[in-house]
Amino acid sequence: MAQITAALVKELRETSGAGMMDCKKALNETDGDIQAAQDWLRQKGLASAAKKAGRIAADGLVAVASGDNSAAVVEVNSETDFVAKNDQFQSFVKGVAGVALEAADFDALKAANFPGSDKSCEDALKELVGTIGENMNLRRMEKLTVSNGVVASYMHNAASEGLGKIGVLVALESEGDKDKLNALGKQIAMHVAATNPISLDRDSVDASEIERERTVLIEQAKEAGKPEEIAIKMVEGRMRKFYEENCLIEQAFVIDPDNSVGKTVENLAKEIGSEIKLTGYVRFELGAGLEKKEEDFAAEVAAAAGN
Repeated sequence: MAQITAALVKELRETSGAGMMDCKKALNETDGDIQAAQDWLRQKGLASAAKKAGRIAADGLVAVASGDNSAAVVEVNSETDFVAKNDQFQSFVKGVAGVALEAADFDALKAANFPGSDKSCEDALKELVGTIGENMNLRRMEKLTVSNGVVASYMHNAASEGLGKIGVLVALESEGDKDKLNALGKQIAMHVAATNPISLDRDSVDASEIERERTVLIEQAKEAGKPEEIAIKMVEGRMRKFYEENCLIEQAFVIDPDNSVGKTVENLAKEIGSEIKLTGYVRFELGAGLEKKEEDFAAEVAAAAGN
C-alpha cells in the first residue's frame, strides 16, 4: 500500500478540483496512482468542479441565521436562479449560515465542518458543484454580536425561511424589553434593505467618500460663480444633507419619515426606560459588485454544434 502523503493529496486536489477528503479516498482506492485517482474521481462525478470554476456565478442566495446574542449573514453564489431554487442548494446555504454563527471569520467558516459531514464547508460546496453541475462560490459572511440586547434580521424577497435576495442584520445594545427591541430592530433592518445607507453615522463614513463629495460640491459652487466664503457655506449645508441621506442614524425613518432612525431609537429608549444603542448593521444584496455574463444563446448553440 502506497503512502498517501499530504503533498500527494494537494497535487490531486489542484489537478481535479475535487474536495480534500474525496482526493484522499481516491488515492487510497488507487494505491496512490495520481492518474488512476483522477479517473476514479471522474467516474464518481467529483472531478468536475475545476472545469466549472471559470464560469461566472452571480446568482444564488443570501441566508441569515440567528442565535441568542448574535446573527450571521452569508452569500453563496450560483450561475443561475434555477439552481438557487434547488432544494440541495438551499439546504447547503442554510447549513453554511448556521455554521457562520460559530465561525470567527470567513476563513474559519470555509474551513469549518459542514453539518452532518466529514467535509469542510468549502469542500462540501465543491462536492455540490460536481453533483448539480454548475459553478458555485461561497462569497462572503458577516456576523454581529451584542453583549446585551438583540441582533434583529430581515430577509427581502424571501425564497424560504431565512433565504432570499437581500439579507440585513441590525444590532441594538440594551438591557430593555427584548420583544420591543426585536420589533424595532426588524423595522430598521427593513429600512436598511430599502435605503442601503453607506455607513452607520458620520464618523464611520469613509474619508475618501467625504473628500470626493466635498470636491464635487466645491466645484459646483465655483462653476456657479459664488465667492469663496459663500461657496464654503453652501458646501457645509450640502454636506449636512449628504449625511442625512446616507448615514443610517440620520436618515428619515421609512416607517415614520417625520423622525430620523436615531430619533426613533431614542423614543423607544424613553418608552422602555432603558438606554438603546444602535451599534451596527450589515446589508448583503445578492450579486452586488459582481458582473453577470451576458450569454449569446444563438452563438452558444452554434458553438455546441461545432459551427
